[in-house]
Amino acid sequence: MNKLILYASLALALVSAVPAAAQDATPDAPQAPPTFCEDNPGFDQWDFWVGEWKVYANDATQTFAGTNTIAKHHANCLITETWVDATGNGGFSINYYNPVRKLWRQVWVSNGYSIDYIGGLNDKGQMVLIGELDNYAANSSAPFRGFWTPQENGDVIQRFEAYDAENDKWNVWFEGRYVKQ
Repeated sequence: MNKLILYASLALALVSAVPAAAQDATPDAPQAPPTFCEDNPGFDQWDFWVGEWKVYANDATQTFAGTNTIAKHHANCLITETWVDATGNGGFSINYYNPVRKLWRQVWVSNGYSIDYIGGLNDKGQMVLIGELDNYAANSSAPFRGFWTPQENGDVIQRFEAYDAENDKWNVWFEGRYVKQ
């Protein structure tokens, strides 16, 4: 009987030790990264734009312009944009906040052009980015700016303007109203 108790105790000790040994044997196992972007201010400034959207011309016609999916990735550190216009053409952007510079950056690429600009929230709560629009077919570049303005009803007004150096003025390039799907 004493041998039976001894064997049972040894078996219990071995079974209990296996998980501890397995845990100790994997000190280099990947650990979850810290949630820096989730826990620091700035990374949530553009959350009003995140979602599934239908986009319409922001004018009297309210013509359907397309759909846009704005999603957060990598523990809140990156926002992606996937645009599909009413004819099926599209584009894609990556957007991120740099806490060192306290600026947002968007890099947009579509068939025939790209946009690269930086900025942040203004005192009106608008996201304002300023940079360059590169038109590949025309082999040209022009100053470009974008405004994203949250509305009280949850919509977002997006307005893009390109600078016309010849006439020294900003021209509306696109203005749309985002409506949540």
